[in-house]
Amino acid sequence: MSKSIFKDGHPFVQYCPEAISIEQGIKNGQQLHENLQRRRSVRFFSDAPVPKKMIEQAILCASTAPSGAHRQPWKFIAISSEAIKKQIRVAAEEEERRNYNTRMPEEWKRALEPLGTDSDKKYLETVPWIVVVFAENYGINLDGSRQKNYYVKESVGIACGLFLTALHQMGLCTLTHTPSPMRFLTEILNRPSNEQPYILFPIGYPTEDCLVPAIKRKSLSEISVWIEP
Repeated sequence: MSKSIFKDGHPFVQYCPEAISIEQGIKNGQQLHENLQRRRSVRFFSDAPVPKKMIEQAILCASTAPSGAHRQPWKFIAISSEAIKKQIRVAAEEEERRNYNTRMPEEWKRALEPLGTDSDKKYLETVPWIVVVFAENYGINLDGSRQKNYYVKESVGIACGLFLTALHQMGLCTLTHTPSPMRFLTEILNRPSNEQPYILFPIGYPTEDCLVPAIKRKSLSEISVWIEP
């Protein structure tokens, strides 16, 4: 049982994680990598129902992320309303058409070609759930004053990574969708001015004939630099 102590006037508790062997630690890491290596972004979703409990569990996993000064500057808005999902699709496709037609440089469009992306986002109405993550740029105290948040984007990004991992661990599929600009999400979801839309996750199961691009992930040597004695 954790013992409460005070350090510089603040409450602390003892941290005693379960000890595991180095061999088991490596094995756990390898198993996690093998599982995550199978994770893919999906654009072909079925309308098979997903229990609310699974979304709740993924959000709880995301909430374990570290954050600047432990402000936890995130808000997960989970949507199953057919009417709201349709509003989001219509607005997202409008912004995406503008992106593909006028905003995106040719180099960017060429980079996206192998992934087969376009402005059609019909899956936003097919999926049983959409979760929109908002970054809380500052908190609001009970008296209405502002509370400064720290490292907001970094903190929310880590939380989103854990959310993605949790969904995959439960057998669900998703896509990191960031239609730009995303102000329409603030309006549709009636979010306060201190929150900014960060990322949109359509969540569900893949169709039986789901296809994904044949990608190759960079090797360890390509993504790491080692500075050792």
